[in-house]
Amino acid sequence: MSEQTTLESLLEMGFERNRAERAVASTGNQGIGEAMDWLVEHENDPEMDEPYVPPEGDILGEKAVSQPPREEPTLSETAEGTADDSEQNMKRPMTEEEKLEQVKRLEELMRVKQAERRQREREEELEREKQRRKQGQELQQIRQKLQESDMKKLAEDRRREKMEDKLAKQRVKEKIARDREERAQKFKGGEPSSTAASAQPAQPSLSSPSSHGPPPTKKEYDESRIQVRLLDGSTISTVFKAREPLAAVRVYVKMNSSMPEGQDFTLLSPYPRHVYTELDMEKPLKDLGLVPSAALVVAKK
Repeated sequence: MSEQTTLESLLEMGFERNRAERAVASTGNQGIGEAMDWLVEHENDPEMDEPYVPPEGDILGEKAVSQPPREEPTLSETAEGTADDSEQNMKRPMTEEEKLEQVKRLEELMRVKQAERRQREREEELEREKQRRKQGQELQQIRQKLQESDMKKLAEDRRREKMEDKLAKQRVKEKIARDREERAQKFKGGEPSSTAASAQPAQPSLSSPSSHGPPPTKKEYDESRIQVRLLDGSTISTVFKAREPLAAVRVYVKMNSSMPEGQDFTLLSPYPRHVYTELDMEKPLKDLGLVPSAALVVAKK
């Protein structure tokens, strides 16, 4: 089949000229079957509908190839070539029925090629979908493992924080208990002397009011009994060292009251009214005038 016959066949099948020319040129004019295969494979190429311009020296894709010089043909070869040309010239053109039959065969071939291509594309799409699902499952497993690891780490951190808080509270309780026990022992140890002193009859003063003598010395107290009224109206009291800071009283209130955890409060003296600040919490009870005894009130911040 000549190149013009292949091109005309494609045009009769309804292909645009630029597509038909591209197919014939790209397949090297090897036949209608190759041209049909090429059209099926490249029908969605973006440049398919652009006008086809063959390269210089290229006739529908067949580049001119320089042939080596041939020797002069012999008489017999010339005769055979003439006979072949005569047979080619005597070849009759295809009738309309033959053209229709050929078009039908080519259309059927094209449908088969398109069906094969669609089947191949479906199989490739299914394979890609399988790969996507597999990758998605693997990614989900990785995310789940990371999430489980993060949850375990978070739970471990919370357990450790709770344990540290518990140990810190326990140390504070133990310290308060020790201090309370020491103060109680010292307080009990001083009671007999005070009782004995009170039991002795008062001796009359031998000196007259007008007698001259050294002024009485001011008694130094090393302890202070603090009574605290809580938010619910109840009171608690205990003995502190005179040099202990006011913060010790605050800690004692936290540990011996029913206030919810995290409740912020401050301490104040009712008479005269004075609200203690954060700076006051570091000062000793003696410097704040809370020795030998004082009554404080808990107030919300």
